[in-house]
Amino acid sequence: MEPSVFYFGNLPVRNPDGNDADTEGFKHSVDEIFQKVDKLEQRMNGVEQFYLDISKKQQTGSSKGGGSSIVKDKDKERHVTSIRKQKQDASKREAAAAKRMQELMRQFGTVLRQITQHKWAWPFMQPVDVKGLRLHDYYEVIDKPMDFSTIKVQMEAKDGTGYKNVREISADVRLVFKNAMKYNDERSDVHVMAKTLLGKFEEKWLQLLPKVTEEEKRREDEEVEAKLDMQLAQEAAHAKMARDLSNELYEVDMHLEELRNIVVQKCRKMSTEEKRKLGVALTRLSPEDLTKALEIVARNNPGFQATAEEVDLDIDAQTESTLWRLKFLVKDVLEVQGKSAASTGGNNNNKKNTSNNNKRKREICDAIAKTAKKRSKKPSS
Repeated sequence: MEPSVFYFGNLPVRNPDGNDADTEGFKHSVDEIFQKVDKLEQRMNGVEQFYLDISKKQQTGSSKGGGSSIVKDKDKERHVTSIRKQKQDASKREAAAAKRMQELMRQFGTVLRQITQHKWAWPFMQPVDVKGLRLHDYYEVIDKPMDFSTIKVQMEAKDGTGYKNVREISADVRLVFKNAMKYNDERSDVHVMAKTLLGKFEEKWLQLLPKVTEEEKRREDEEVEAKLDMQLAQEAAHAKMARDLSNELYEVDMHLEELRNIVVQKCRKMSTEEKRKLGVALTRLSPEDLTKALEIVARNNPGFQATAEEVDLDIDAQTESTLWRLKFLVKDVLEVQGKSAASTGGNNNNKKNTSNNNKRKREICDAIAKTAKKRSKKPSS
């Protein structure tokens, strides 16, 4: 029976036992690796996008005169909890803050009752009767009418449309009196009553203001801390993801190396003509790629000095595994060079390498060519 042959890329691989099951198993392994690499690439893109967004935020912060990073070194030393825990803590903080604000609003309600119970408060308890009083120009003078009954409705609203904090209520209380002072003449009773009550309100508001300011500062600090903790948790999660990706990529590399070794072991013996062509192809490599080729030779030949000033590479003396590894390298490099040449319209006016690299390349290439020429004169086996 003829040994079965399959292709790894464009390279023929022979199964000496003719076992098609081994061939299919190899193909299946390659397919699994490709699928895994695709998934790893998607996850890596997510990690890259996360850190790209952070980088943009840091640059924006720097341009505005802020710190170079939201997360300072001393903050990074803090214990970082999970993102889910951060969300749970944020919900608890919001609930606690809402409860504290309700207490402030209750205290504000006491102030409001004292004002509305004043003997001069009656003109401001209900909306202005514009039609009944024939105030035809009222809406031309007053942009936003306000009264204490409307404020009370807003304070007692349970559908989310009510006041969120006491500053909103205090602003509307001021609006009640300022509207009256704006529309009515300074000498009118309503203007005087509004001005008097506004003064009393401001006195009582100043007594409550320290508590309001303290709560606002606390809320601001908590929001900053929550934002910082969430960013730390996200960075920790993505850092772990990056470590996991690195480990998985390492495993993929090891698996690919195993498969490459299998391919090399199952490759047919390279002919004399193929060795000659390989030697010629090596002379077309760049100094960097030529160094990689010499490193491949050195792997299976401990005595070979890949970094020596002068290198004499005998193609025929190399093992089959080394020859096929060199062919893998040459094939990949020349394909990249071909694509690069096509994308630039065949323009070869690239920057020259340093004189030392070119000199070393010429010396190595001359040695390879000389050896290949000498070997090609021998009869083929």
